[in-house]
Amino acid sequence: MISEEPQIPESAQGPRVTPAAGRTAPTLRPVPGPRSAATPRPGRPGPARPAPPAQRAHPAPAAPAPTRPKPAENRSAPQIQVIPASVAGALDAAEEAVDLLLESGRAPGDILVLTTGEQHPWAAHELSFGEAAYWSQHDAGDDVFFADVSAADRAASRPVVVVAVNGDAGGTVARTLPVARDRAGALLIVCGDPQTINSALGTGV
Repeated sequence: MISEEPQIPESAQGPRVTPAAGRTAPTLRPVPGPRSAATPRPGRPGPARPAPPAQRAHPAPAAPAPTRPKPAENRSAPQIQVIPASVAGALDAAEEAVDLLLESGRAPGDILVLTTGEQHPWAAHELSFGEAAYWSQHDAGDDVFFADVSAADRAASRPVVVVAVNGDAGGTVARTLPVARDRAGALLIVCGDPQTINSALGTGV
């Protein structure tokens, strides 16, 4: 007696899925896990990631700033004006020059008047009250100041210095005119003999 294995009918095996012609079976996609903070959402740019150390560009060393040469200290020389005058008329010429300066708008405290010979009457008068009172007016600097060239070293610089060459005892002009030029900030006016003045200043004014 031959025993036969029981046959399972096809209907009991479940439906058989046959891929349609021309279509492939879909591939199952992995289920995405939780997003990390470094993973951007689709469609949104994420934070820029730093490049690996080996790929970072090292900035070029800054070039040293060029050293500027210091400007040479150049104190401009004052303008020199010579007014021809005799020894006797030098003081009057100096006073006329002062009057013109004041009329042109120059402040009285800007002017210093020096004499190479006899003192200006104002200076002689003020000195009669003592040198302290006399030089206090110089230090105040609010008026024209008259002095002998022998005091030029003590007198402070002023924008305008007027020199009356009303005497040249012992070569006073040659010794003191360069000092007067140093005291003048903008203008030096010298009233006297042009040849004597030019020789003392070493100029061809």
